[in-house]
Amino acid sequence: MFLGPRQMATVAERAVGSIIGAAVADAAAQPMHWIYNPDRLKEVLSDLEPSPEFRPESANPFYKRSTGEQTCYGDQAYVLLESLSRCGDVDVADLTKRYYEFFGPGTVYDLPLNDPYRQKGGPKAILPINGPWRNGSLKAFMRNVDAGKEETGSETDCQMDGVTKLAPLVAMFAGRPEMLHKVEAAVRVTQNNDTCVAVTLAAARILEHFIMNGPDPNVLDVVVDQLKDPKRQNPQDLENAVIAQLRQVKDSLSKTSQELIPAVYTNT
Repeated sequence: MFLGPRQMATVAERAVGSIIGAAVADAAAQPMHWIYNPDRLKEVLSDLEPSPEFRPESANPFYKRSTGEQTCYGDQAYVLLESLSRCGDVDVADLTKRYYEFFGPGTVYDLPLNDPYRQKGGPKAILPINGPWRNGSLKAFMRNVDAGKEETGSETDCQMDGVTKLAPLVAMFAGRPEMLHKVEAAVRVTQNNDTCVAVTLAAARILEHFIMNGPDPNVLDVVVDQLKDPKRQNPQDLENAVIAQLRQVKDSLSKTSQELIPAVYTNT
């Protein structure tokens, strides 16, 4: 449903919109995913501006999927959405099973370069591969499941998987006191890393605020105040570091991506 500028979406509409928006955004960006060279990215974008989304042909230097398909991050969100839909709650056993079945042996992700047991120092990879990319957290997750470990998430991976797949979780639990606990439980299935969890929970607070209240240019200040509240839900030891990161983001809002990458945000 299209909402005009004078109309206001309901909480339910914003919740559904967050799931759809995240899925569309992931598919729209997938053909240009993981282009780390700024000059190459500028070249790729040169004939697409001002509408770079859904590039007809992949320019991804690591893997190739058809335009419209998801990255491994979007696919994780889909599996999470399916589990929540079927179980009505965060069911760690069900989610673990679904992740393994979706990304594991015999799937489109089961390619030689994606082998979770591939040894370093072997033959040099020929990139991009023809198919999706199984990233580090998923490989560690698979090894942990194969080893029969109770805690299946990677203890070292703190990439953006948690943030990019949280929309279904926040959409289901927004406004409920257990929301952050549910997000943490789901994230630790594949990323049992405290830094990853702390950052993902901050992102969950931001999305929850938008779902419950609609657009708000002061959302970063709101979330910083929440993180400083001694009575906050699900406190984390690393939240002071997250507050510093959010303040850095706020200070950077007036700058262009060219000014910020890679000078400020170096690992992007």
